[in-house]
Amino acid sequence: MSIFRSLKHYNYRLFFTGQAVSLIGTWMQRVAVSWLVYRLTESAFLLGLMTFLSLIPSLILAPLAGSYVDRHNKYKILVITQILLMLQAGALAAMIWFKVYDMFWIAALSLMQGLVNAFDVTARQSLMVNLIDDKEDLPNAIALNSSMFNVTRLIGPALAGVILSTLGEDICFLINFISFIGVLVCMMMMKLKPTAQPKSKENIWIDLKKGYDYLTASPDLSSMILMMAASSLLVIPFTTLLPVFAKDIFSGDITTFSWFESAAGLGAFFGAIYLASRKIGENMQKIVIISGTLLAVAVMALAISPTLITALICTALAALGLMAQTSSINTYLQTHADDVMRGRTLSYYIMAYQGVLPVGSLLMGYFAHQFGTQIVVAFEGVAGLLIVGAFVYYEKHRSHVKDKLSFMG
Repeated sequence: MSIFRSLKHYNYRLFFTGQAVSLIGTWMQRVAVSWLVYRLTESAFLLGLMTFLSLIPSLILAPLAGSYVDRHNKYKILVITQILLMLQAGALAAMIWFKVYDMFWIAALSLMQGLVNAFDVTARQSLMVNLIDDKEDLPNAIALNSSMFNVTRLIGPALAGVILSTLGEDICFLINFISFIGVLVCMMMMKLKPTAQPKSKENIWIDLKKGYDYLTASPDLSSMILMMAASSLLVIPFTTLLPVFAKDIFSGDITTFSWFESAAGLGAFFGAIYLASRKIGENMQKIVIISGTLLAVAVMALAISPTLITALICTALAALGLMAQTSSINTYLQTHADDVMRGRTLSYYIMAYQGVLPVGSLLMGYFAHQFGTQIVVAFEGVAGLLIVGAFVYYEKHRSHVKDKLSFMG
């Protein structure tokens, strides 16, 4: 089927398989950490704090990581980061195995994960283009990667719900540690063509400025990144508050929380499958606008959901919109950025997504603690509609100016 066409590429097929195995463990660990923290502290603020610590390094380090990745071998960077993430998972597993429920060390390991991920995600995204022999298949590979990410988001939390209720958090962390073996084995089997890595003689800070200047001169790219940043700050943090919906609003347990995570994974999976079927020439701006609107409306509906079933449906629809929005922005950037600037361009995308998200999670966690979760989530939905409106206005204004300049020329 054409929807799986990028899997015909040997290196991408190995990459896809290894990541699928590892991400099931990663999602199990995320659910276990969120539930453990909320079970021990019953604090929405601490939930936001853990997300903040695991993602904030991307805000600070992403541009530096992008410049570093553009200068060095992406494959080697990815192998090193996967090994470090495996060690982080092992340390967390050992700590929980010995019943060391110390929020400081859980926070410290979350911060370590964030530091490594700042380089790992940039290297992984930048390496994608080298795994596909036919560049026409790149958008499909990106979308399939997103669908795999969300299939594992569907499976991981479901498994976590069963294991947490029967065997405990430590087994979830142990499974995540073991799952990294799959990624490393698949990476060792890859047959990448040796490419001469251009060695920049300029200071890395000059490289960083070049990336910023490039985006400033490319309003079509920068507008996408700014929209991603605004959504990450004001809308996407609703995902951090799902344990509160599960435990407090609908009086559930870990199984209820796993339903929310799996509903989000199911919705995001369908969003990714839809994008995988699109062609390279599709109007990505239109998809960004429609998906952003769906995300905002679904988040507002989640805030006022009267029943658990309604809330799960709204969560799935919100995740569908979120998946389509982030994946279409990612695809647009990868297919429109210059080759020499791709790593730096993607690093700003990662900064806008994973870097700004922890700030939003911390803010929304604090406001949820002060004013109530449902009020804050409703505000996030309204903010999402305003962000989409601002993006539409900017794109129309930019198109009008471009047409005017073209006519004058």
